[in-house]
Amino acid sequence: MGRTIAEKILANHSGQPARAGDIVLADLDFIMGQDGTSPLAIDVFRQMGGVKVAEPSKAALVIDHNAPSPSEGVSALHDMMRGFSREMGVQIYDVGEGVCHQLVPEQGYVVPGDLVIGADSHTCTYGALNAFATGVGSTDLAAALYSGKMWFRVPPTMRVLCHGALAKGVTAKDLVLFLVGQIGADGATYMALEFAGEAISQLSVDARLTIANMAVEMGAKAGLMEADEKTLAWVAGRSARQPQPVQADADAEYEKVLEFDVSDLPPYVAVPHRVDTVVPVSAVEGKRIQQAVIGTCTNGRLEDLQQAARILAGKRIAEGVRLIVAPASRQILLDAIADGTIGQLVAAGAALVTPGCGPCVGTHNGIPADGETVISTANRNFKGRMGNNKAKIYLGSAATVAASALSGMITDPRRVADE
Repeated sequence: MGRTIAEKILANHSGQPARAGDIVLADLDFIMGQDGTSPLAIDVFRQMGGVKVAEPSKAALVIDHNAPSPSEGVSALHDMMRGFSREMGVQIYDVGEGVCHQLVPEQGYVVPGDLVIGADSHTCTYGALNAFATGVGSTDLAAALYSGKMWFRVPPTMRVLCHGALAKGVTAKDLVLFLVGQIGADGATYMALEFAGEAISQLSVDARLTIANMAVEMGAKAGLMEADEKTLAWVAGRSARQPQPVQADADAEYEKVLEFDVSDLPPYVAVPHRVDTVVPVSAVEGKRIQQAVIGTCTNGRLEDLQQAARILAGKRIAEGVRLIVAPASRQILLDAIADGTIGQLVAAGAALVTPGCGPCVGTHNGIPADGETVISTANRNFKGRMGNNKAKIYLGSAATVAASALSGMITDPRRVADE
């Protein structure tokens, strides 16, 4: 019997057969921590007797969740991370560099075939590059920094085949919201998801990162895609490391195989307060909003900002609406300034905030008021997610968010895209 992508990567890194259900101890290619999880990991690392990180060149810390710092207490934690970085020789990305899940692939730390962990649930994003990438807790992060290894229970795999081609005005975010609705928030718990099919291969790498990012919203341990020419070209422009692409065997054993023809999908939104409660935009069109957010590790990339700018160029957002834009990295911000995207967004009324997680975390930027309705490109809309449990959060694509900001109500972007 053949093997899945997840089984092959874990076998390659552990020297064991690595079938679903096996426990393996595997060497890690990269380790990441962010400012919400790293301080505890540093404390645990010290408690373990750690005096040096096993492989400093294979680790990085990122200050992105609370950046710039909103309080004295958070500033002390950031200072702890900076000190640890200097002492251990570990790369740190400080305030303004961007979101961890954009920086790690953008800076060339991940190539096809890698095994990566990060102390953040959306580490699964890197699976779009044909890597097994998964989120862990702070204690596991500490152990990985100490040893360079991690134990895994090899997950079974669900294969998700997306046939056809997305219609004009429909994006990868719409596709993944549809998939979350079909599979459910716990429908793939502790599974690896393999995304495949012609609808996936037609997507840009930026768009594929959006889909892999939300694998965890279906309960998955990882979300993986095969490496094709687009993947290899994208990685080659960022890393000097040699990729080791991994494909599933034709006779690989899957827990489940799902197939969808996505040619007729409309734009989708997730409605409060569950990510898997999704409906076509048309079902909630006309719902008044007070805030719109474009950014996060799901949809803060250049392609997303450009989608929004095409809708908003030469126009002005609706009165009474706040549009907050948080580029996913400093490089994306620079690129979006260079091509005029930022100018178009700001001229339309957008408020630009520091590259990073922005309003998504709910600790500083853009906390909504009681009773307000927000539409966001983020990946979660749980009650209280953006810092106020009396607000309502809808999730959609950058195009849907931009169209909604323009009209002051949730709007199908296809209505305004060509105006």
